[in-house]
Parts: sequence; C-alpha cells; structure tokens
Amino acid sequence: MNVTLLHAALQAAECGWHVFPLRPGTKRPALHGESSCPRTGVCAGGHVKWEQRATTDPDRIRAAWSLAPFNVGIATGPSGLVVVDLDVPKDKGSSDAPDGAATFQALCERAGHAVPATYRVRTASGGRHLYFTAPPGTRLANTAGTIGELVDTRAWGGYVVAAGSITPAGTYESLCGLETAVLPPWLHTILRPAPRTPQAPATAIPGQSTRYADVALANETRAVAGAHVGQRDGTLLRAARALGRFVAWGDLPRHVVEQALQEAGELAGLSPAECRSTLRSALNWSITHNQQRRDTA
Repeated sequence: MNVTLLHAALQAAECGWHVFPLRPGTKRPALHGESSCPRTGVCAGGHVKWEQRATTDPDRIRAAWSLAPFNVGIATGPSGLVVVDLDVPKDKGSSDAPDGAATFQALCERAGHAVPATYRVRTASGGRHLYFTAPPGTRLANTAGTIGELVDTRAWGGYVVAAGSITPAGTYESLCGLETAVLPPWLHTILRPAPRTPQAPATAIPGQSTRYADVALANETRAVAGAHVGQRDGTLLRAARALGRFVAWGDLPRHVVEQALQEAGELAGLSPAECRSTLRSALNWSITHNQQRRDTA
C-alpha cells in the first residue's frame, strides 16, 4: 500500500467524487473487464463496470488500496463532474503548434469570458485538467475535439486520473484548492448534444433528401439567429456540425450553409471573423466525419 495514493483516493471521495483503482503506475483500470468477468461477488448478476463500482465509501477504499499501490481514477459521471482535458501536442518538437490550453483560452476570449477559475490538475504529460460541477439535471457524455484541437472532456462514461497518481511520465499534481466551479453556461451549450435534425433516409427518394435538408437548414439558422449572449458561439458551432452532414451527402451546397449561418451569426451579435472561424472548423469536422449517409430510421 502507498499511503500517499490512499490519501489521494480518500481526499477525492471526501469531495463526493467516486473513485476506483487504476493499475499501479498506469492510467488503466485495475478492475477486470467483461471478457474476464468471473460472474461472482458484485458481478454475480452480470458484469459491473468500473463506472458502477466507483465509490466514495472510505472503508471500501481502504480495503482496495491496501492490496497494492493503485493509482486513483475518478469516474466523472457519477461524481457530477465535467472535466476539460487540455492536452499538449504529441510532437513536442513542433514548438509553434498550439496546445489545448491555448486553444481553450482563445475559445473563452471569443465567448467573452476569462478562463474559468476552478480546480486544476497538471497531468503527467504537462497538460491540464479543469474540473467543473455539472449543472443539475445534466447528463453530458465524453467529447473529443468538439471544443477544439487537443481539448477533450470527460463526463458520463469517462474518467480522469486523480492528483497524486504516479506514472513513468510523471506525477499528476494538484495546482490549487479543491473547489470546483459550475460548468459555465456558454461551455455547456457547446457540449450539449445537438438536437436530432431531420435526416434523409439511406436510400434517397427523389426530392425527399432536399426537403429534409431544407427543413434542417431553416431550423438551425433560426436557432443561431435567436441565440442569447454567452450561447451564440456554441449554438453556431452545433448548427454547423449538424448541417455539415448534409453538405457531405450532397443535399446542401457548402456555400449556402455558410452564407445562411454567417448571416444568422452576425444577426445574433457575433463578429464576421468569429462566424467565419467557427463555421470553417465546424463544417470541416462534420464533413470529414459524415462521409457515409446513415440510416436513422
């Protein structure tokens, strides 16, 4: 047992964060996977995953960490957390490549806010984890690149490595007090799943694909134009990502989508440059990830 790691697990649990053991010196769960589940004990009724087994019970924590010097995983969803993961470029030889912290700061500035003051952890690779309390009634999922390059989030279905954990690359280090801020509304808007828009069937019927796309374009444009301060950039991002699939499928010309959303964004109060930047990156992402039409029936 490593007393420091046990303390880290108990300290996280005191905050109401649900913890589970990670393999010593790694970021991987120490609990068995479904393929090797013995179907006994807590799994007698079926495999119980690490997210369900994570706990705040100090007795269970002491018992688990008495077996080995486990690193500490925090299951973000059950803990009511949304953690923004600001990574560093994998190619550290490219000094001019922006890291996740720089990208996130630029996003905050565009939204008209400072980088939120909240609990922060320096990761072993030199990145940052920003901890936020999820708004009541919210169930957000993990994201990868939704906010920006090298900016991911962990919520339901995800976990982060807690401060105090040790890997060959270094130690996870707490940078301030444990107080967490509530996830800012403008950031919540970006992370909230886009409402499902009407989509054409996998087998296109003449004229039907275009009608689906036209309805989606009208709905998304109206949403952007009516967005409130603090939600405008996020609404524009989500709209562009929702409509990009129709561009990829050939149902809408890209210039039509860009013009409609550009005008709607400016009408909502965003600058022309802000609209162009958001539209370019969001449409590029959506087109790349929607090359094949999906049957949503």
